[in-house]
Amino acid sequence: MTKKERAEYVGRKLEELYPEVPIPLDHTDAFTLLIAVLLSAQCTDKRVNIVTPALFAKASTPEAMMKLSVEEILECIKTCGLANSKAKNIKKLAEVVVNEYGGEIPADFKKLERLAGVGHKTASVVMIHAFKIPAFPVDTHIHRLAQRWGLTKGKNVEQTEADLKKLYPKEKWEDLHLQFITYGREYCTARGCDGTVCEICRTTYPNRKKPFIANKA
Repeated sequence: MTKKERAEYVGRKLEELYPEVPIPLDHTDAFTLLIAVLLSAQCTDKRVNIVTPALFAKASTPEAMMKLSVEEILECIKTCGLANSKAKNIKKLAEVVVNEYGGEIPADFKKLERLAGVGHKTASVVMIHAFKIPAFPVDTHIHRLAQRWGLTKGKNVEQTEADLKKLYPKEKWEDLHLQFITYGREYCTARGCDGTVCEICRTTYPNRKKPFIANKA
């Protein structure tokens, strides 16, 4: 298979498996999505969905969140990884959103990425899912899958993101982001598949005999 053929096969297979795939993080608007994605770093989506109801019951808007103390925020999210720094970032983020953006989450990459605790991947998730502005969020898991399937030789997530954007049309990015993640969790995990086990790996590289070693993000 050529890279183009692999990309087309992967797209077809993922669409076949997941014609509809929900966002795994519970949220109601751009602000709650942003907070949920921020919390998901070094933490499972399942855990995030367990802790956010209590947090959002206290503060589901930037105005309410900025009024909470760091300690109050921490009490709600303490079972998440990196909870101490996340609590501080959430409060700082809320203050900036209120004081600089009138309480509205900005639909702008640069403005989002300047918020405390928000990197490019988090900003991309908010842009594509909350605002429907084209973005292809790539985390370490998507980075690994794209390498296993011969869609990129990216040495980092930024290069992998650029390669995937070239392979797929913009209107497919939102679904593909979620489809990659879902397939990776179900069939092509870091430990459960080494590049030779799952259906997509075996189809894209039928002659691969040895475990595939991906470039780390």
